[in-house]
Amino acid sequence: MSIVVTGATGELGRLVIDQLLTTVPANEIAAVVRNKEKAAPLAARGVELRVADYDRPESLKDVFRAGDRVLLISGSEVGKRVPQHTAVIDAAKAAGVAQLAYTGVLGGPDADFELADEHKVTEQLILESGLPHTFLRNGWYTENYTANLAPVLEHGAVVANAGDGRVASATRADYAAAAAAALTGEGHIGAVYELSGDVAWSFAQYAAQVAKATGKEIVYKNVPAAVHQEILVGAGLPEGFAAILVDVDAAIERGLLAGTSGDLARLIGRPTTPLAETVAAAVAAA
Repeated sequence: MSIVVTGATGELGRLVIDQLLTTVPANEIAAVVRNKEKAAPLAARGVELRVADYDRPESLKDVFRAGDRVLLISGSEVGKRVPQHTAVIDAAKAAGVAQLAYTGVLGGPDADFELADEHKVTEQLILESGLPHTFLRNGWYTENYTANLAPVLEHGAVVANAGDGRVASATRADYAAAAAAALTGEGHIGAVYELSGDVAWSFAQYAAQVAKATGKEIVYKNVPAAVHQEILVGAGLPEGFAAILVDVDAAIERGLLAGTSGDLARLIGRPTTPLAETVAAAVAAA
């Protein structure tokens, strides 16, 4: 039996393996990767590499073993995730894995924004498969914002169409720690975790934190959805992806990413990382 992490060379996957290695022997961890060369640093740490591609179901045939505990990290290609996830679910069922944990989206069936659609379908597919499962419904990563500080600092403004809506974000490391806990602990089969930060913040508060960390004047500019769409496309984003981000902001305004269930802090055994800490680190690294 191994603990198997799919998408292991991605930003979240690498952090999950880092966390697992603090408590699990490396030879009990397997990383599912597309590119063996890219995953060489994992192999150097003693992690087993299993090469497969979500887009080639036949490549997944021998990736899982009976009794494995598997983390299915959702694919990053919006519009392709349902067939990709289906291939993983089918392979996991055929192998007889002991657990399939899936990184979905905060709110599950109640999340009515476009980016959530494929997550909801995937959860239903997992339920229909009959696999022992754990749903890790991740909220927003704080890094979704702090990784894009350049335009904020250039224009002195945080721009969104989220109104006074709030985001209960946490760091990728927080979510990675939760995934590791669900894979290594007991009592998580059949559990549904609504994972989010301990505190929900507004975009005005985010702007204030960036201002404090930089010593510059940073304001929050709430703009109409159509205007935000034009700004994002003008910055080089594809129209379809810009529309998804605008739709997410509208969901934020409706309060769909503000939930603070406390599940994340309970699962990782500590408070989630404060917004101010993540902003300060991002500014220092900029």
